[in-house]
Amino acid sequence: MKVAFISRATLYSDKGGDTMQLVQTADQLRSLGIGVDIFLADQKPDYTAYDLLHFFNIIRPDDILPHIGRAKKPFAVSTIFVDYSEYEKKARQGPSAFLFKFLSPYFIEYLKVLARFLVNGEKIKSSYYLFNGHKRSIQKVADKAGMLLPNSQNEYDRLSLSYGIHNRYRVIPNGIDKALFIPENTRALRDERMILCVARIEGRKNQLNLIRALADTSYRLVLIGAKSTNQMDYYHQCKDAAAPNIQFVDSMEQESLLDYYRKAKVHVLPSWFETTGLSSLEAAAMGCNIVITRKGDAFEYFGDYAYYCDPESPDSIFQAIDKAASDAVPAGLSDLVREQYTWEAAAKKTLAAYTEILQIR
Repeated sequence: MKVAFISRATLYSDKGGDTMQLVQTADQLRSLGIGVDIFLADQKPDYTAYDLLHFFNIIRPDDILPHIGRAKKPFAVSTIFVDYSEYEKKARQGPSAFLFKFLSPYFIEYLKVLARFLVNGEKIKSSYYLFNGHKRSIQKVADKAGMLLPNSQNEYDRLSLSYGIHNRYRVIPNGIDKALFIPENTRALRDERMILCVARIEGRKNQLNLIRALADTSYRLVLIGAKSTNQMDYYHQCKDAAAPNIQFVDSMEQESLLDYYRKAKVHVLPSWFETTGLSSLEAAAMGCNIVITRKGDAFEYFGDYAYYCDPESPDSIFQAIDKAASDAVPAGLSDLVREQYTWEAAAKKTLAAYTEILQIR
């Protein structure tokens, strides 16, 4: 079997969780004997060389529609359905912030596609998208897909509710590299006052409220992540709000993150929304306590093992961190992640989905 992975044009230049999900899934599928080639949305594969297409990010239907129209091939979509609506209405900054408070989520996403064209030169690839809008375009992608591959049941339920979609689906949880993230008995080495946040620095990840929660406290906050190229003003706001106990570290390879995960008592991801939070999975596997947003799908992964916070409230963020820092790491958290959430397991479930799609053609 040979599969073409197709994702956003900025997959490598502006890396995110979808980059990790795509690359790791491709690697693991190759280890299972599946041929996988990766293409960006603005490239044109030789579709005849592939049995199946696999797209990522249903929230970007303009990237998907031209390919499915030309290819006439069965396809799957890893939905990675992030709900930006609360962030857009409560925390978005800049000229669009006031306008977005009064618009539907569908029209906001449509305007963002137009803005990427006008500001960044990203071409609008689909005439259907241009004339029919965001909601109908997502519905069309879902209707034509052989199968949707959400990262959780809750993600599919949200997508179904938001867009009236009732398609075949198979849940493919996100994962970790089990060979890399090996827990050690590092309790004596952990800094009880060190709080870690591994995430791209951008508004949705909510580092600004995290900084407000911990600035000038007895905790030491280490923020590891690249600056989002489209949100440099937000990065500068974070820097301006930071106190001496806040440290910024640029993004690094996963191998280099291991020492940070070993030292920190708590990892926090207070995002306005998370489908999973890959760094939360990695930190949990390495023996950290986990603080994560209430908004999104994380509870389906972590249940009562994690501490949850309201991203809008610095006080809620602080209280969750303070509790996680004082409590022992719950027995079973690392084992849960390493047993249930691995890229190897995700690839096997993905291959099962491919087989089902090709059988029902």
